[in-house]
Amino acid sequence: MAPAPIALFAYNRPAHLTRTLQALRANPLAQESRLYIYSDGPKTPHDEPAVSQVRQVIGRTDGFAEVTLREQPSNIGLGRSIIDGVTELSARYGSVIVLEDDLVVAPGFLTFMNQALEHYKHASRVMTVSGYLFPVEHPEHLASTFLFSVPASWGWGTWHRAWKQFEPDSTKLLAGLNARVDQELFDVDGAYPYFKQLKLHADGKLDVWGVRWYASMFSAKGLCLYPGESLVQNIGMDGSGMHCNRSSQFDVCLSESAIWNFSDHIEESLAARNEIRSFFLRLGVYQHGSRIAELTSRLRRVAGRMKRTVPSAMKQDKSKG
Repeated sequence: MAPAPIALFAYNRPAHLTRTLQALRANPLAQESRLYIYSDGPKTPHDEPAVSQVRQVIGRTDGFAEVTLREQPSNIGLGRSIIDGVTELSARYGSVIVLEDDLVVAPGFLTFMNQALEHYKHASRVMTVSGYLFPVEHPEHLASTFLFSVPASWGWGTWHRAWKQFEPDSTKLLAGLNARVDQELFDVDGAYPYFKQLKLHADGKLDVWGVRWYASMFSAKGLCLYPGESLVQNIGMDGSGMHCNRSSQFDVCLSESAIWNFSDHIEESLAARNEIRSFFLRLGVYQHGSRIAELTSRLRRVAGRMKRTVPSAMKQDKSKG
């Protein structure tokens, strides 16, 4: 059976893309895999040279069964690019492996992804496969592979039967999370502000696609398969990306594993949930997000008072005149 096609999304980082392609090409299954590279168009004239360089890198790409370039004449953004590309390829091939231009993969990445996609292709609750694993404190507590309710978006794969359940409308997704208990569970028991992200997207204040995929999975009681050791490293947390600031908190050591055990027991791993939840808590994002929200709320209240005060003061001045 032919390997799943690879969708690689690129924008304006030719050096990062070169490293991504080099690592991907080092996978034994690369020569058998179809590679589709989605190159987004420039946002501004300032971005045109970097986008042009990216497309030159793509034009020199070899080492795969096929290389197909999808060029956008103008910028449509990462979220729409991924949604359109995954929809296209999963419908055509039944499954798809997804990468971005700042991900370096281990030599076993494609083997793991294809084995997992084949093993769980009829397991309806398993809706996605992640090649990345968060740098948890005690990886020895994890199995060779495990299931967790929250998907990761750095090197992942899915099936057409699962992706059909993706709901892009965040307002509809929020309606399914009315109960406080569901919101708490969605936030991994208060460890990460996924619900806030979803609400910010619905309010037009945050452009994200991953939390909508998670919410779609959550409503279907879906699960994500992870490896016990990460097969993906994000090299884009260096301040060069559109959606990431400089950080080393997500750095991992790439796994050298070549063999994985895939369980037929389709339930979330409690040990994995606890480990990943502890990692989220160490990040402190939930509390930080709450402080930002509180500060934003205060600033809006101050601005509102100023709007009411200024006209009132003007009226008083006019009456004195």
